[in-house]
Amino acid sequence: MGLPAYAFWQALRIKTMNYRIIFHTTGKVLLVEAGLLVLPLLVSVLYHERCAWAVLASIAVAAVLGGLLTLLARPRSHKFFSREGYIIVALAWVLLSAVGALPFWFSREIPSYADAFFETVSGFTTTGASILTDVEAMSHGLLFWRSFTHWVGGMGVLVFITMISGSSDRSMNILKAEMPGPVVGKLTPRTRDTARVLYLLYFLITAVLVGMLLLGGMPLFDSLVHAFGTVGTGGFGIKADSIASYSPYIQRVITVFMILCGVNFNLYYLLLRQWRSVLRSDELWTYLGLVVVATGVITLDLRGVYGGLDTCLRQAAFQVGSVITTTGYATADFNVWPGLSRAILFALMFIGGCAGSTAGGLKVSRAMILLRTIRREINRLVHPRRVTAVRCDGKALGSEVQRGVSIYFALYCLCILVAFLCLSGEPFTLETNLSAVVSCFNNVGPGLGTVGPAGSYADYSVLSKLLLSMAMLMGRLEIYPMLVALSPSVWRKD
Repeated sequence: MGLPAYAFWQALRIKTMNYRIIFHTTGKVLLVEAGLLVLPLLVSVLYHERCAWAVLASIAVAAVLGGLLTLLARPRSHKFFSREGYIIVALAWVLLSAVGALPFWFSREIPSYADAFFETVSGFTTTGASILTDVEAMSHGLLFWRSFTHWVGGMGVLVFITMISGSSDRSMNILKAEMPGPVVGKLTPRTRDTARVLYLLYFLITAVLVGMLLLGGMPLFDSLVHAFGTVGTGGFGIKADSIASYSPYIQRVITVFMILCGVNFNLYYLLLRQWRSVLRSDELWTYLGLVVVATGVITLDLRGVYGGLDTCLRQAAFQVGSVITTTGYATADFNVWPGLSRAILFALMFIGGCAGSTAGGLKVSRAMILLRTIRREINRLVHPRRVTAVRCDGKALGSEVQRGVSIYFALYCLCILVAFLCLSGEPFTLETNLSAVVSCFNNVGPGLGTVGPAGSYADYSVLSKLLLSMAMLMGRLEIYPMLVALSPSVWRKD
């Protein structure tokens, strides 16, 4: 056995961290990806497209790598803790994107691997930022895979593995690392059953949306890829104008479902069992209030841009729904809208949807907790002896939750600042570079300026695309998994 191989197996034996479960689970992810790639392969064969061989070759690579990892790293113990959970999530998402980029690269429909990686990361993280300048020239099979990555990444591939496997309740450490929001709880006593409930809801919402799009006259292929992008809140379109060329009915349906998929999926489950608790959700009412107020203000601001009030309302509602849920679809180029409308949309990029949804961003719940914490501190200055608690849904929040939200917000601002400074060397305007970072980190997709709805990220350098890819991953996984995986101290023996 060579020295590198010996060092690898010695690393697997370190007892301070369960390396075997890390690589074994990562191998499972690649095997699942190999299975998922069968769907675009079938689409390619159905449309008699040459890219079928590229998809088949990618399946082979994913299956071989996944098989080797699962066989060579069979865990002696299935116990693992938060540290392993974070590393599994970070490593799995990077490899998932790296292998998922192969069909685009092998087929040469995206000649540069860096561009293919950017597009795939954008897909799995449900960002929707694209380097393509002529999306309609892409084959059906790869368009399907491109949009399907949104659907897979929306709920999380590791949640899917938890659902189909016999994982122990230690797998809650994976769900906590992969699911968005300040707090992740179980809907059922067993983690696997919680994952199954979430995916069942996910399937049902997708199926209903496909049916409603078909009723509106949208072709089956178009209905499927747009349902993937809507329910996954991703936003990859298959037309140069995104959703603009579809009928007002289609636009309204997608608007409603984008907003619905920005809601915490746990509430849909509770709606069937404890519907009164859903009505007490502060986050839900704040989220819906933001949508209504932003739509109303932008509708009034667009009166001089569009003819009738109905058109203004439809355009405003669609863009607000798309941006706050970080979906990224567009029916208009909001780059040419009045300054107030653009400012509101830019602010919504930061807030994002609800915790526990497929949307990105800071999350409405975190924004609420931050504002209520600030209000409490101001009250303390005025009334030092008064004891007040920060409440959410009628319950007092513990100091750990408040501290966690404050630390996350500080990291969130720091990451955006660092990424923006690194991107500032690009020959674009401050508006373009800042909105590109904010859009990618919050998994929105389109930004302002050159990267607006009518533009793309094609002109950025390779290094900048890799930086933005990292920003997308950090935003989707909510910073901590990537920081833990990149920390040298985590990999050292205690």
